[in-house]
This record gives sequence, C-alpha cells and structure tokens, in this order.
Amino acid sequence: MTGILDHTMLRVEDLEASLDWYTTHFGYEEIGRWEADTFTNVNLKRPDAHEDGAYLELTYNHDGRTYDMGDAWGHIAVRVRPDELESTYEQLMDEGVEDYRDPASCDNRYAFVKDPDGHEIEIVKRDHGAKFSLDHTMIRTEDADAAIGWYARKFDYELRRRSEHDSFGLYFMQPRDAPEEAMTVELTYNYDGRSYDMGDAWGHMAVRTDDLVDTWETLMEREAEDYRDPESCDMRYAFTKDVDGHEFEIVTR
Repeated sequence: MTGILDHTMLRVEDLEASLDWYTTHFGYEEIGRWEADTFTNVNLKRPDAHEDGAYLELTYNHDGRTYDMGDAWGHIAVRVRPDELESTYEQLMDEGVEDYRDPASCDNRYAFVKDPDGHEIEIVKRDHGAKFSLDHTMIRTEDADAAIGWYARKFDYELRRRSEHDSFGLYFMQPRDAPEEAMTVELTYNYDGRSYDMGDAWGHMAVRTDDLVDTWETLMEREAEDYRDPESCDMRYAFTKDVDGHEFEIVTR
C-alpha cells in the first residue's frame, strides 16, 4: 500500500450549508459526488492542494438524523503561513465564522474555529502546503503505546513528530516516504487514563492503496480487525478499525 491518508469523512446535518461554509471560507471546490438512495457523499479540496494532499468527505444522510459529536475524535487541522495566522483568523471572524479559540488564547501558535455542525478545525502555522489544505486529523487514544504500535504494524507508519506536555502527549504518524504536504494522524494521549465516547458525527479516515485485495490480505495477516471486507463492499473499498475503534477505510484511486 502507499499508506497515504486519502481523506477524512465528517457527517453533516445540512449539506448545502456545509458546502457553502467550506467553499466560502476555505476556498474548497467539489471534486466528486456520490448520490445514493439514502445518502450523499461530497468530496472537497483546495484546487491548489498537493496531489497527495488529503480531501474532506462530507456525508449527508437523507433521513434528517442528528449526530452526537463524542470526544474520541478531536479535530481536523488546516494550514496557513506562519505570518498569516492572526490576519486569517480576523478574516474568518469578519466573514461570520464562530469565534471558538482565537490565536491569543493559544499563545499565537494556532487557533480554532467550528464548522456549521460543530466539528472543530484547528488553524496551524506551516511553511508548506496550500493555504487551508488539510494538515492533520486528531484522534484520541486510551493507550499511546498500543496505538503507535498499531499504526506502525498495520500501515507501516512511523512516528514523524512527538510532543510531551504536563498532562498529555501528541504523536504524529505518517508513512516514511510521504511528502510533507500529505495529511498526518495526530494521536492525543491524556495521562489521566480517561476513556472516550466515539459518537457518530465523525465517520472515518481513509488510507490509499494500489491493490485493495492485496492490502486487505496483508492487513489480515497483521491481525487487523476484519470489520468490512472488500467483498462486502462490492470490491470498491474495505474497512478496519484501530485499537480505539476509529474506523479506517481502505481505498484505491
């Protein structure tokens, strides 16, 4: 498998409102859509994003359901140039985006906003990648050692960056040869031993492969969870879960 993170899927309650929000504020463009009987998937990405940059998949279920955010998923992060954080945040505020955590409250290192469904979006300083392109997706883990080992063994990921703090640790996982513009997984481990609720507002992350069947067989040999195999998904994709229950889709392009 290439192992590159292909996309992150979020569930939304008002598709048109969400599309308007991401296209207006982040300059995303629709790059694909799947209309099914009971749901619609829309894929969004910056037009100037790197070819190995991840895209955002919005899922809208037609039955009008609402969602529980939970706390096992944390946020997605988008990039801005190091000297653009404050001006970018001010622009978003002028456009009517929710004032969640401004740069000053985050030591001018990053900031946070929320989309119309309440998904948290971190704005991070980066000297690479297109503005507002996806930098990482943060998820919470109850066992950092087990989680790091899972990504290393199942997907051949390596620990690209780590940051230890008084009450928590952050661990960024990515394929060894991934370009810096590719998305990473940020594992957050809180030292107090808390557990998490998965909720249903977040869907999954997806890992790209060149050969679905071969990759699935490799994952099964490495004792990954057999959640939804390729045959059950019409040989189009497959799903496994990490040690904390976060869903991972295996896809080809």
